[in-house]
Amino acid sequence: MAATIYHIDTIISDPAVRGGQPVIAGTSIRVSDLIASHLYRGQSPEEMAANFNLDLGQVYAALAYYYQHKAEVDARMRADADESLGLLDDLERSGKLIRVG
Repeated sequence: MAATIYHIDTIISDPAVRGGQPVIAGTSIRVSDLIASHLYRGQSPEEMAANFNLDLGQVYAALAYYYQHKAEVDARMRADADESLGLLDDLERSGKLIRVG
């Protein structure tokens, strides 16, 4: 008897959703959004499920996807951070950056 391979369709990539970045199916929540919450904010899978209104299966699918595609997701997160810094620099140079406090 041959083994059955189950495909989990929880993580998708659609050019029409978030520029084709990997997201949780049926949402626009990027895998990188969950990973940032986990790695940089120290959120547990249970906290991420509650905060993003997901079930634990979706959160664990995102974590599994990340660890299977770590280099790619990390590179995308670095590129997003660099782009954000560039946009902030542009706002500051143009005098449009508002600082509070």
